[in-house]
Amino acid sequence: MKSSTSEFHTIRDLTSHVRLWGPPDAPKLFLMHGWMDCSASFQFLVDALAHEWRVIAPDWRGFGRSEWLNRSYWFPDYMADLERLLDHYSPDETVRLVGHSMGGNIVGLYAGVRPARVAKLAILEGFGLHPTDSNQAPGRYAKWLEQDKAGATLRDYANLGEFADRLMRDNPRLKREQADFLAENFSQRRPDGRFGYAADPWHRVTNPVLYRFEEAKACWRAVTAPVLWVVAADSRLYKEFAGREEDYRARLASFPELREVLLADCGHMLHHDQPQHLASVLEEFLG
Repeated sequence: MKSSTSEFHTIRDLTSHVRLWGPPDAPKLFLMHGWMDCSASFQFLVDALAHEWRVIAPDWRGFGRSEWLNRSYWFPDYMADLERLLDHYSPDETVRLVGHSMGGNIVGLYAGVRPARVAKLAILEGFGLHPTDSNQAPGRYAKWLEQDKAGATLRDYANLGEFADRLMRDNPRLKREQADFLAENFSQRRPDGRFGYAADPWHRVTNPVLYRFEEAKACWRAVTAPVLWVVAADSRLYKEFAGREEDYRARLASFPELREVLLADCGHMLHHDQPQHLASVLEEFLG
């Protein structure tokens, strides 16, 4: 297993944790994790990379070892955090950005907002969200108000083994050693000695702001970097989005230069299920 180091930076008044692998003078590769995940989740992918990279992987705000807000999170903040991260680690060169799921949605938007900053873009199972209708707004705001008053919690577990068991139920393809590693690196010990996700439970609170699909597509159309769009054959999300063929193809067509790759025998957490195959595909694309 390749070793990593940690750095902590103050980004927009929050303490942010960044995990780094590889020699400092190697080509830089930014890996951005998804919702209810953390930077350590990329360990298996990093281990499978054939070439030397300076891999830079932050924990998004409220995840892993980065600081929590203990209140609702707003999507544009992730893009602003990403920009400050890139300014710190790669101020004078364009970047290779890889994002999984929520991280893929963030980097896809960012690459359209800041096209001159991005040299290569890989989106792993980052489909965007389904279009919303303005008539949904009253109900969404009402739900958010109720959740905001009630607060947010996440389940905890008696020990790391029980937590690892939960991860394996969520993804039956996980090997035991992978689940144990993830449990150790994506857990937080509570004051009573039990263990829970190292994630702010407020991430589970409903976002009252409706997803504006046309705005997302406008950002995607502004991307100038080549895009690698990687999906997993057995992913529930892929089947859900690809099942709406016209909508799905419109998403892909929004990017001016895109190559789609379908990985077999893996689910949504493709960097856990097929790290070697994914590493090969990424390195071929990234050059």
